[in-house]
Amino acid sequence: MRAFVKPLLTVNPQRVRFDSPPDKIVTREVEIETEASKPLTLVPGHFTLEGQLTYRIEEIEKGKRFRVVFQTIPGGSGRFHGFLNLQTGYPEKPEIRIRIMGNPPATRRSL
Repeated sequence: MRAFVKPLLTVNPQRVRFDSPPDKIVTREVEIETEASKPLTLVPGHFTLEGQLTYRIEEIEKGKRFRVVFQTIPGGSGRFHGFLNLQTGYPEKPEIRIRIMGNPPATRRSL
């Protein structure tokens, strides 16, 4: 017997990485999608990177597809790690955790 099981939720990418200088504004996006018949809702939960990043949630297709847009805040350290939790409203998967990391490029030193 064979079966193809579709995941309840698809999060792409599951981790977000910023490799940018701390004085630049850089944007990264995560798409979240469901194949379930029950509409998906995303409610912001715990966010650990206040002061380093901002985020917004955009609904692309009502109850089915969302985009989470992260943007760096200039003047931060450029080096950070944390996460954003989103409540889904699904008892099978009540929370999504998006892990986020920032590591600015190394600066070259002249000899």
